[in-house]
Amino acid sequence: MKQKIVIKVQMSSEKCRTKAMKIAVTADGVSSVAIQGSENDQLVVSGEGVDPANLTCLLRKKLCPATLLSVEEVKEKGEEKPEKKPEVHSFSYLPQFPVYHQLNQPNPNYYVYENAYDPYPADNCSIM
Repeated sequence: MKQKIVIKVQMSSEKCRTKAMKIAVTADGVSSVAIQGSENDQLVVSGEGVDPANLTCLLRKKLCPATLLSVEEVKEKGEEKPEKKPEVHSFSYLPQFPVYHQLNQPNPNYYVYENAYDPYPADNCSIM
């Protein structure tokens, strides 16, 4: 899903604009960055899988106050396809072992050990 994100950033100089574009380009999934607006104060970012909230926080933290204006999904003209119903296949998987594996399994041996030493014998009273 390709997105178009518009962020308003207070950019007073060309240096701030360059820095804002560098910050935006380093974000994951960004494919293009542009500056728009009447005062060149809007940063337009497009790409796939871009986190707009994270990008806005990065701009606020590293540059200056930023406001998220809009997030839109961009649909290209050639990508419109009729929806197909997905095929549903149901099956259950139970592992089947050959009969000789089931018959030749050894029975588990359980051992019971009795404690020979009792630190507190019941018939000896040491207090009296």
